[in-house]
Formats: sequence, structure tokens, C-alpha cells
Amino acid sequence: MITSPHNDKLKDLRKLAKKRDGRFVAEGEDLLDAATSAGWEAVDTFVTPDAGRAGTVVDAELLAKASTLGSGTRAIGVYEQRWAEQATGPLVVALWGVGDPGNVGTILRGALAFGATSVALGPGCADPFGPKAVRASMGAIFHVPVTRVQTIDALPAPRIALVARAGAPLQGPLDQATLVVGAERTGLPAEVVAGCEHVAHLPIAAASESLNAAMAATIAMYEVTKRVNQPCP
Repeated sequence: MITSPHNDKLKDLRKLAKKRDGRFVAEGEDLLDAATSAGWEAVDTFVTPDAGRAGTVVDAELLAKASTLGSGTRAIGVYEQRWAEQATGPLVVALWGVGDPGNVGTILRGALAFGATSVALGPGCADPFGPKAVRASMGAIFHVPVTRVQTIDALPAPRIALVARAGAPLQGPLDQATLVVGAERTGLPAEVVAGCEHVAHLPIAAASESLNAAMAATIAMYEVTKRVNQPCP
């Protein structure tokens, strides 16, 4: 059992929370279980003596200090990042300038819920493998392929730019689409909008200026896939 804060493996774990080197950290038993269900094998697993699962056993107080969670955790897994080579349809969610890792993680969670086949991250987006994004994804990071793109042309058509109060109201269902979502404050760059085949908006009350990226993306995914979402009895 690791009982020293100077243990090399523990120091490496603490560094990963700030600087990733192709690996990332998932904290909490639910996330580790999500990784296992998706077929991801951990590079290493750190557990407290009472966790009841396999891994490198660490003194509970030391593991809590290595955790980015305020309440600590009984299990932390280290995994290799996986990046898809390209965005593939039929339903892609592309993010541009979405710098809040919580929004990125929440969008991944929505992508899993509504069957998006990939999430593409354009310039200025937060790292989907950062601790906050991984937590917000609630395990979706292990199920939804993520990729990086630099230009709008790298995304499959038809591309729909979501722009507040511009274009037509977004209407589904759609057999295939790439939903392009920008940051709440700045929206999408003009050149990105120009590179999309369609511009659409989510109808909201006039008193509300906008939705944040995670809310907008989730509502848009529901709208374009609503044909397959069965109503509750």
C-alpha cells in the first residue's frame, strides 16, 4: 500500500490533473465502471483500502489529496486518450470556441443520450479529457468518439450552424446532420457560418438572450432525433 506522498506513482497521478501527456484521469467508481462497460482498460488504477476493487492501494487520505474532487474518492483510473481520425455521421455535434470544460462534458453526455455518432472539437475548445469535462460527461467520454477539426470543411455535410435568432427554426427529424455550436458569448465565427449549408436557431422567449452551449446542443440533438424518441406512456 502507498503510504507516502512522495511515491513516484502518486506524484505522477497528481501531475496528470494539470498536464496531460496522452493520458487522462477518471475519478470515482461510476466513471471506472463506465470505462469498463465501454471496453476501456485502465493504464493504472488507484484505490483506497475499502474500495473493494483491484488496483494500487493508496492510503485514503493521500488519495483524497491527489483527487480533484472536493470530497475525495475511493477509486481513480488512468487511461490513454482516444481520438477518432475524423468526424463520422449520421449525427455529428461540432463545437467551436466552447472553452468551458463543463459544457464540453455535458455535450458529450447529451451526445450519448441522443445517439450522436461523434463529437468534433474545433479551435478554442476545452480539452474533453480534462478532469472537469470527464466528470461532466458522466462516462460518455468512454462511449462517444471525439475528434479535432481545424476547418468547417472537415465536417460531413449537411452542416447546420446554430445562430441565435438567425435562419429558420431548427426542425427535425433529420436523417443526417452536423450541428455546429459556438460559445454563448461570441457565437460562431462568420467564416464558420458561411461554410455551413444551413443556418438555424432554437426558438426561445424574447426575454432570454441566449442558451449556453451545452443547453443549445442538447436541445438541438433532441430536435433532430425526435422521430426515434418514443413518448412516455
